[in-house]
Amino acid sequence: MRIRLLWSIFLLLPLPILSSSVHIKRAHHSHNYYVLEHDPLVAGIPLDAVTEVLGVELVEPVKNLRNFWLVRAEKQSVSTRTEGSTDPVLARYNRLRSNAHPSTTGFTERSQDHALANSIKYLSRQTLRQRAKRAPPPIASTVFESASQVAERLAISDPLFGEQWHLVNEEYPENTMNVTGVWEMGITGKGVISSLIDDGLDYTSDDLAENFDAAASHDYNDHTDLPTPKLSDDTHGTRCAGQIAAVRNNLCGVGIAYDSKVAGVRILSGPISDVDEAEALNYAYQDVSIYSCSWGPPDDGRTMEGPDYLIRKAMLEGINNGRDGKGSVFVFASGNGAASGDQCNFDGYTNSIYSVTVSAIDYKHVHPYYSEPCAANMVVAYSSGSGKSIVTTDRGDNKCTSRHGGTSAAAPNAVGVFALALQVRPDLTWRDIQHLCVRTARMINEDEDEWENTAAGRKYNYKYGYGVLDGYRFVTAAQEWELVKPQAWFKTPTVILENGKMTEDWVYSGGQFITEEGITSTITVTQEMLQNHNFEKLEHINVKVWINHARRGDVEVEVVSPNGIKSVLAGQRRNDKADTGFPGWTFMSVKHWDEDPVGDWTIRVTDAVNSDTNGTFLGWNIMFWGSAVDPAQVKKFELVSEKDVFPPPEEAPEPPKPSPTTTRTYQRPTVHPETSAETSPTSSPDSEVSTSSFPGLAKLVSNQKAFFGAIGAVAVFGIGMAVFFWRRRVRARQQNYTSLVGEDVGMTMAGDRTGTRELYDAFGEDSDEDAGDEQTLLPKSGLPDNGAHYRDEPDEQDGRGSRNRERDDVDSNLSGSWEHASP
Repeated sequence: MRIRLLWSIFLLLPLPILSSSVHIKRAHHSHNYYVLEHDPLVAGIPLDAVTEVLGVELVEPVKNLRNFWLVRAEKQSVSTRTEGSTDPVLARYNRLRSNAHPSTTGFTERSQDHALANSIKYLSRQTLRQRAKRAPPPIASTVFESASQVAERLAISDPLFGEQWHLVNEEYPENTMNVTGVWEMGITGKGVISSLIDDGLDYTSDDLAENFDAAASHDYNDHTDLPTPKLSDDTHGTRCAGQIAAVRNNLCGVGIAYDSKVAGVRILSGPISDVDEAEALNYAYQDVSIYSCSWGPPDDGRTMEGPDYLIRKAMLEGINNGRDGKGSVFVFASGNGAASGDQCNFDGYTNSIYSVTVSAIDYKHVHPYYSEPCAANMVVAYSSGSGKSIVTTDRGDNKCTSRHGGTSAAAPNAVGVFALALQVRPDLTWRDIQHLCVRTARMINEDEDEWENTAAGRKYNYKYGYGVLDGYRFVTAAQEWELVKPQAWFKTPTVILENGKMTEDWVYSGGQFITEEGITSTITVTQEMLQNHNFEKLEHINVKVWINHARRGDVEVEVVSPNGIKSVLAGQRRNDKADTGFPGWTFMSVKHWDEDPVGDWTIRVTDAVNSDTNGTFLGWNIMFWGSAVDPAQVKKFELVSEKDVFPPPEEAPEPPKPSPTTTRTYQRPTVHPETSAETSPTSSPDSEVSTSSFPGLAKLVSNQKAFFGAIGAVAVFGIGMAVFFWRRRVRARQQNYTSLVGEDVGMTMAGDRTGTRELYDAFGEDSDEDAGDEQTLLPKSGLPDNGAHYRDEPDEQDGRGSRNRERDDVDSNLSGSWEHASP
């Protein structure tokens, strides 16, 4: 009766009081607080009956959680508190539940306690905890102080420290490498050696002498021990070294890792052989942790060049065995050719999975005009732009400079951050460094629509990669980082389109014609493929393509993952007039990091620029790189020298049996519509341009040799068919019948219709079966449009070259020149 009366009173309470959105101030110093979930439908037990039994008072409802209430009870006084005493509210609740047990109480009392206990679905005492924010870690407070305040606290007396805005930016405090907080933790790069593969290093400068490592240095231009700068413009390496390890003293400024060591390997002051370059990339690789490489092929928007086999072998050696197997860390500047329409995916060094590719951002967070975009960009770091450059050490008698910049300066800023991390975590592998870049990069300019979602829930931008490298984030994350499992990989079978072929001399034949709308091809990855290759998580992808084209810069290439994530691998390059196409060029993308690779990967090749030049798509494959499931089954990847042909030797189909048909080949990418196959440089003398349909037989009859040859072929064919049907009739009369599958007959009845296809080809016509195969391999539907487009494209310029193009004065594929990555 009492419970029902209380419930009736409860129902009469004004609802606004119970559902008020105004939070009552807490008094944790005098009360304990609890969250109570009460079910009013259990035996009609009202809320106040429960609070009375528990000895608590109602505070307010928990917002947005139905039937959850905040209650409180006054804390026990010190005089009544005993050692080991339990919470009185929780004790009452436990006693209530115990009394509800039939073995301890009478039936009536048990029923009431049972109802009360069942109406309490949840009861928890609230404990104050300090939560760690999972938003971006706050920039160290020192960043927002003036340079003079930071210098005073850290005992920095370098006179130009106040001008090193990439360390302390008084105008835009958030736009720095954010390392001063790391310095305050006592992390300054001690014990780490970075090698500047460049044009020398002025080790006599007081700003570098103390941190110079002579044993890890060498001059491959003049073949001497020390990398002494000798030419008038040999300043690049010294400036980059100052960014990393300029000593904290009374000269110029300081380096990001000012207690680390730097070595110099001189290769950029003259021509260099592949073997010397290969040695340079491995020089002292057991002692050197990081190689800073602010150079590459010319950033002219028309060169496509990468490391030769020997150099790639050297890089792989560093990856596999450098630093006692943890791997050398290669850092490459992305390039300064954006104003010329260049993209870093046409540079085989920045395009390598072994490189941390670094682009630039200026002190205002503006994308500089020179910094190249591409799907291989991992991060950006601060450099010149908007009227300010990097202040650092210069070559000469204790000289300094305030005019250093370009992606040349962005890369060594990244090297400095990696040196700080390797001081506290020398066990980080080269892949751990890359994982930390992806996970800790700070997103910038969030309002730009070039940011695109990845399948892993991150944002990616072709200009910025995953964002700006943040020293504080990177180093603190490295301290707690769990090392990744060893590397795993697998390559898909190569797709061969329309009998595409390429010789070692880059003579193309076959392939599928590239239309203005583009053509697509799909490769399917299965879960079984991952299991067979011990593959767990995806990191990089390589897409290798063979494309013949009369003007390479007109071609666009993109690949779309099973999750709809698009990587633009090649955008149009207005200056690229090369007619050598893409002879097995390997693209790379980091945009699919941590994505599930199972499903259909679709490539799209487009030529929508100039109808006077065209080409053919011969084929492609994908290489997936990531982490292994079982480290015990892992073997290090080894590079094998292969012939530069298509199809790849290990995947080339068996040569077809001789047949009385002509071989159909495509013409070379157009020179003039009037130019015939006979005059095309890549056409075989024996090749024949396919005719559109059966009327083409009239042309065949006009040639006597072809005519009588055709009659002879028909006669041979007829004799062969007669023999075939005679043999089949003989077999049919035998008692035991056998399958035709595997029989050595001219035309099978078990699904292999090669003979039929050859018959159609003899007249330059595709069979229905051919068309079906093409539809399976190359779906007619376009790629899903997820709104992702290549960003930062330069404006198109009028004027294309003539159809009958000569090769450029400088062969853009075989250029042996190198350029510093500075503007």
